[in-house]
Amino acid sequence: MVLFSEANIQETHRTGRIEVICGSMFSGKTEELIRRLKRAKFARQRVEIFKPAIDTRYSEADVVSHDSHSIASTPVDTSGSILLFTSEIDVVGIDEAQFFDEGLVEVCSQLADNGIRVIVAGLDMDFKGKPFGPMPGLCSIADEVSKVHAICVRCGELASFSHRTVKSDKQVLLGETDEYEPLCRKCYRKALAEDGNSD
Repeated sequence: MVLFSEANIQETHRTGRIEVICGSMFSGKTEELIRRLKRAKFARQRVEIFKPAIDTRYSEADVVSHDSHSIASTPVDTSGSILLFTSEIDVVGIDEAQFFDEGLVEVCSQLADNGIRVIVAGLDMDFKGKPFGPMPGLCSIADEVSKVHAICVRCGELASFSHRTVKSDKQVLLGETDEYEPLCRKCYRKALAEDGNSD
């Protein structure tokens, strides 16, 4: 009787796939990404992690979650750069996908077609509640989409929205607990009305 470990199965049946982890700020997206990537490493798979070079909040290079778990990564400026590092890789992880260019959708599709498991984490909506960057496209071509939730800081319900607490209309504003709060739909709408942005 032959027992197959997760690593054996991955090596024998190398089928590409795209997994998207999306949600609001503070919902555990990066935490879940790190968990899946560490599991793949434990199974002796060849793993490479990427993040946008503009995200230096916790570390210049590492992917770091809000609760300080981390994993080494390669910062890149464009989605196309990812293809330069993935020739001998089994699993590719991409964090903060919303900050990448729209080409990320095609890059992930190409990686999956080449037999690579692609795990992507990112905000599905910006602070205005609008679809963010390449995330809608990634969700549409994904084999699996996991929507994770934070807890609304105002009422304790599940939160899907990232409310910006500082005055800025820039879509990309790298921030932390001082700049954003996770809210449920009802509290988010109320907050927008209070801000004078109820459109």
